[in-house]
Amino acid sequence: MAVWRVKFTKTKRDKLAQVLWILNWFSVLTGAILFSLGIFLKVELNKQEEMMADRDIHYVPNMLIAVGLIACAINFLGGKICYDCVDTNKFLRWKLIMLPYIIFTFFFTFCVLVGALMCYTMRGELEESLNLGLTQAMKFYKDTDTPGRCFLKRTVDILQIEFQCCGNNGYKDWFQIQWISNRYLDMTHKDVADRLRSNVEGKYLMDGVPFSCCNIDSPRPCIQQQITNNSAHFNYEHQTEELNLRMKGCRQALLDYFTHIMQSIGLTVLIIWLFELSVLTGVRFLQTSLENVLKQGDPDSESDGWLLENSFMETARTNLNIIKSLGKSNQIDDGNNGDPNINVPSTSIANYGPDNVPPKEAPKAS
Repeated sequence: MAVWRVKFTKTKRDKLAQVLWILNWFSVLTGAILFSLGIFLKVELNKQEEMMADRDIHYVPNMLIAVGLIACAINFLGGKICYDCVDTNKFLRWKLIMLPYIIFTFFFTFCVLVGALMCYTMRGELEESLNLGLTQAMKFYKDTDTPGRCFLKRTVDILQIEFQCCGNNGYKDWFQIQWISNRYLDMTHKDVADRLRSNVEGKYLMDGVPFSCCNIDSPRPCIQQQITNNSAHFNYEHQTEELNLRMKGCRQALLDYFTHIMQSIGLTVLIIWLFELSVLTGVRFLQTSLENVLKQGDPDSESDGWLLENSFMETARTNLNIIKSLGKSNQIDDGNNGDPNINVPSTSIANYGPDNVPPKEAPKAS
């Protein structure tokens, strides 16, 4: 029994072909949207590439770019096919192409769905990449004289100001690294020498943060040095001074930013997938109804269109049998039809002559 059998008149078939022609052109635009979304996400990731570890997180934008380009080509061809299908005679030139086109488009729409799901599943890899990348960037914050790292301080400061964050997980991350270069430290000063000697690795650690961690909404001037020392500042309690510094870590701030972008892109791609699937369904109805018209021989007669000629179970069973038959045809025939009890005769070397040559048969009597 056919799945979703629908009866079409000549007028309905023509209208369906015209509507599908228009929808395929809209699908070309949706393909351009997919391509644009992939480019946008790739650019945003590249902006923060210095804050990310060397992880392969560009597979999502790359897939969106590829899917967008393929969508433009497929839907352009689909529009041409549907435009010609208004005339039954022109349908003959596309008859052999339409079924492979529908199968290929079906797998393509599945790729669009996978792209939408990938936008929601890359959060874990992105978080790990940001965690490692921000840790490395903070360690190299002081290396303003090192080639390849001289602009990293500026990048981190801009990041903390733009995203209103501080450190990797919070402002206390700066307490665990030396973020001031030795060239700006007075090594003859007792306090500096004591701090260097007190650390096993000889680093200058202190309870201070860069200026970019300051909260511009704080009612008092920003306190960057001796943050945990309440007696060093008048009328100050660091545990209650939440407006003094940015409390959110940059990893969480960037993760929230990219998550919002990817969720918006994922929702858009999901809507495009539903649209592409509906267009593909219409093309399938058009193909089957026109093929039935050709079988009847009357281009003006009514015809049935369907999604599947048989039920889902019957279709799956038929395809499975086809696959099995293809597997059997690739097996080598050993001549015994698969019966292990039939022995293939063999000639023993012991029956040969001294020169390992089979003896000649005696001539038959006439």
